[in-house]
Amino acid sequence: MIGLGGDWDRDGRVLQERPAARVCPVDTLAGEWWLVHTKSRHEKALADDLGRKGIGYYLPLVQLERRYGGRSVRVQMPMFPSYLFLCGGDEERYVTLMTHRAAKVIRVVDQERLKTELRHVHRVMMSEEPVNLYPSIKPGRRCRVVRGGLAGLEGVVLRRRGTYRIYVGIDALGQSAELEIDPALIEVLD
Repeated sequence: MIGLGGDWDRDGRVLQERPAARVCPVDTLAGEWWLVHTKSRHEKALADDLGRKGIGYYLPLVQLERRYGGRSVRVQMPMFPSYLFLCGGDEERYVTLMTHRAAKVIRVVDQERLKTELRHVHRVMMSEEPVNLYPSIKPGRRCRVVRGGLAGLEGVVLRRRGTYRIYVGIDALGQSAELEIDPALIEVLD
């Protein structure tokens, strides 16, 4: 999502093209940029709220293919889960917090660096190159399976031969097991 507003259907397809989709919001929106930590899975809803209120934001989305019940579905997922970039001042910050979809709004001290990084993200988004969304899933981090038959299972992330695996052990027994897992099914605990 870029700029102000826009609509998607249930499968993540764009119903209405965003007005400035090819122009980086950093170059079109005036104001200070803030980092908004959203409540879990509230990124798109917050973006819609801000768009309706005329507040500038940037929510980079990537299109992914997921399998549900044996069928393949294309979905739009935030590039940075639980985060959205807000453009404005203290009043926009307050309005954002009052939506009750934001956990906190973080002031960004180095505005120029953030703007440069947002331009880079925008270039990646416009390139239409495939993007994988597993930024915090690194070997050695504790994680929990959030969906599927193993939901609730906790372990440690491993990566072997290009695939993600989860290590599950019983320390008292000195025994362990590991299994291959789709990174989309796990969340980092640390």
